[in-house]
Amino acid sequence: MTITAAPLTPEAFAPYGDVIESVGEPDMIINQGLCGRYHDRARLDLEHEEGRAGISLFKAEARSLPYTLNMMERHPLGSQAFLPMTADPFLVIVADDLDGRPHDPKAFLTAPGQGVNYRRGTWHGVLTPLHEAGLFAVVDRIGPGENLEEHWFDEPYEITRTGD
Repeated sequence: MTITAAPLTPEAFAPYGDVIESVGEPDMIINQGLCGRYHDRARLDLEHEEGRAGISLFKAEARSLPYTLNMMERHPLGSQAFLPMTADPFLVIVADDLDGRPHDPKAFLTAPGQGVNYRRGTWHGVLTPLHEAGLFAVVDRIGPGENLEEHWFDEPYEITRTGD
């Protein structure tokens, strides 16, 4: 089964979360007129009972296309935002939920400077940078409780980009 990765757009990604980017004019100018603020670009959804928001750094090995998708995961207790610390694109994989399992996976390629925020409970692929260093700031829930579900596919998917 093959999935062709499409460019990441806010409209296409809306069912799964937020695209975090600085497009167009800033929402406000701050710091004595020297800084444009792109305000409130993602809806964090963190279950706070015995938990809190945290910022972590993830360093993932670069992958390449075509990419084999054999597992997806989700976080039932909170959203998860990935903010690349380089301008390199990365692969974003999401799926709808059908009876507690990922269904109909979709793949997107980010443009330089784009990040994503997965909604709470959204099935998604693992962090998949396409270039070294693969360094990301991640904002998600820190705390007790089962906040990771994994699903392994019986048959993996192959993800390609147009022209592969």
